[in-house]
Amino acid sequence: MRLISLELESKLHEKGLWPRSRIAWAALYVLALDLLLFAVQWLTRHVSPSMSASLGGWVTFLSALAIVLLAIAGFRWLRSQLLWRLRNRLIVTYVFIGVIPVFLLVVISLITLYLLAGQFASFVVTSDITTHLHSMEAANRTIAHHLATHISGSGKLDADVLGHARPRRPEWSRRQVCVWYRNQQKPDCVGPEGAAGFDSPSFITGDFRDIVRDHGTLYLRTATVLAPESLRVILSEPLDKDFVEKIAGDLGLIAVYGTQTATASPNTSSTTAEQQSASKPYLAFENGKRAQTFSAGTIPPPSSTLDHMITFPIPLQVVDWATGERQRAGALAEVETRPSVLYARLFAALGDYARGVEYILLSIAIVFAIIELLALVVGTKLTRSITSAVDQLYQATKHINRGDFSHRIPVQSSDQLSTLANSFNSMTTSIEKLIQEQKEKQRLEGELAIAQEVQAQLYPKLITQLENLEVHGFCRPARTVSGDYYDFLALNSDKLMLAVGDISGKGISAALLMATIHSAVRAYSIEDRSVLRDLTLREPALHETAAVGTAGDSGLMLASELRWTEASPAALLTLLNHQLYESTPDAKYATLFLGIYDGATRRLTYSNGGHLPPILLSEDGSSQSLSCGGTVVGLFDNLSFPEATVQLRRGDVLVAYSDGVTEPENDYGEFGEERLIQLVRENRHLPLERITEVVTVAVEDWIGDNEQPDDVTLVLARAK
Repeated sequence: MRLISLELESKLHEKGLWPRSRIAWAALYVLALDLLLFAVQWLTRHVSPSMSASLGGWVTFLSALAIVLLAIAGFRWLRSQLLWRLRNRLIVTYVFIGVIPVFLLVVISLITLYLLAGQFASFVVTSDITTHLHSMEAANRTIAHHLATHISGSGKLDADVLGHARPRRPEWSRRQVCVWYRNQQKPDCVGPEGAAGFDSPSFITGDFRDIVRDHGTLYLRTATVLAPESLRVILSEPLDKDFVEKIAGDLGLIAVYGTQTATASPNTSSTTAEQQSASKPYLAFENGKRAQTFSAGTIPPPSSTLDHMITFPIPLQVVDWATGERQRAGALAEVETRPSVLYARLFAALGDYARGVEYILLSIAIVFAIIELLALVVGTKLTRSITSAVDQLYQATKHINRGDFSHRIPVQSSDQLSTLANSFNSMTTSIEKLIQEQKEKQRLEGELAIAQEVQAQLYPKLITQLENLEVHGFCRPARTVSGDYYDFLALNSDKLMLAVGDISGKGISAALLMATIHSAVRAYSIEDRSVLRDLTLREPALHETAAVGTAGDSGLMLASELRWTEASPAALLTLLNHQLYESTPDAKYATLFLGIYDGATRRLTYSNGGHLPPILLSEDGSSQSLSCGGTVVGLFDNLSFPEATVQLRRGDVLVAYSDGVTEPENDYGEFGEERLIQLVRENRHLPLERITEVVTVAVEDWIGDNEQPDDVTLVLARAK
């Protein structure tokens, strides 16, 4: 069952349907708990309403929390799935940089145009009302002055004069004129038949012109006060449907709200209703909507599909006639019109020139659309060039990841991405070459390892110690293989040959030459081998001829009948010199010290071919340099090497070494021969292996962190 669950989870993971983030899991848990609580609430709605009500709050909270968590998880999923590709990222970037700002500008422009159109419609309505009020004020002032002239002549106000002062024009059929003279309480009024009278409030102390609310009805009223005559004239016209119909005209539909005050409820006394009618008015509502008092005009038909309807509210400033309080939004007018109507009104004075303005604006819009389209095309092409180059790089990295270093990216442009592609191609070429070189290096290292194993077999493993002489040798290569050479070869039970050499150069060539010398020394020093018996007794010329003949192609056949039981270091050096001269390049040579120790006599016979002279340390602390010999071996032909003999006493220590021991340098100079002698002298009574360890550790400390410059070879022999 567990395996089936894991397999299902793996498949859902592959299809991206299994949630991986903690937020997604939290959203699922919250949603499950929300559904559980909702089920409990639904089951307990009849059994325990209080419990169901308390659970309702938790259901609402968990639902909101689940929505938030799911929104966050969904956003993260979309970001990981949609924005993984660079192309999608660039598209989203262009949308945020280019499309969204343009969209916002268009939206802002449309909103601005809508607001401007609505404001213009509001301006048309308010300006018509203001113009009408100004006209009423001028007419009212004329009536007041006419009445004042009559009063100054007769001394009283005559109702007939007031009737004659009121014009007989049709627009005055809706207007009512009321006059108060001196302390007159009840005014003389002339107006439409059945029109309700109105009082003169105390706040009217001078000229007045505004929209007023009197007993829940809107009026346009102007007042003219002539102080010397104590005359007060008020002109009133109802702001009703007939008046708004004239303003609407061909503008559109105008609806007026809020011209009603609160009415008394059945349980409310008439006194309370009167108090409410005298209180501040409010916008009436019916079934949660504004109660429309009246509307006038009609909505004009659209001139095109883009000629949408514009609805704009117009707050009207109203003065409460009872208290004189000015209400900034005492009433509300709402205009429903269309842009074509407003445009016609706005450019009515321009005539045919307005059509030219339309064409200019249309041309600008077309140019902007073309520019936006070109920008979109150019942006798309640039995006494709960038994403295709990145995709090629991505595919190339997949080839590299598979080990295909021969893959190359096709370059078809000359930009920074093409330079990057060229750099990638150059990198893969370099890596391919590097891998080939690495393979070659590994092959060489393998061959060197084999050469190292072979060379290690050349050094003596089991050293035959004489009864009165102990020997020890050590060699540490500077590289994998060494060009230094040492050997111990027992000639018989009483004689031991010691050999120490150093080949010019390092590495494989030096190791090959070292192997040649090793083989030659052992071949020429084997007891009972045919040699030239009188090589060291004859004249030098004969000695040289014999040596050459012995080392030639005929081997040792020139003296095949002669037997010699004692090998000579000088003769061996002579033979080795001729062989190396004939078989190696001119620049190759070796330094070689050969010594034969006779245990019966404690005598060491030696010859030196250009090697660093070994040092013989006596028991009393004195030292002797074994410097008898000639030049290096293999550089010149027809050479002879002298030899010498030294007597060894009990406790004497012979130290033979290569330049890798004494020549390493640091900030204080070379390690030096004196320091080597001092170390051996101080530790002369220790085992030879321990003395070798002390010397080599001292050389390592002297070198420090620097690379070992040369092979380190040390041979010790101590007489017993």
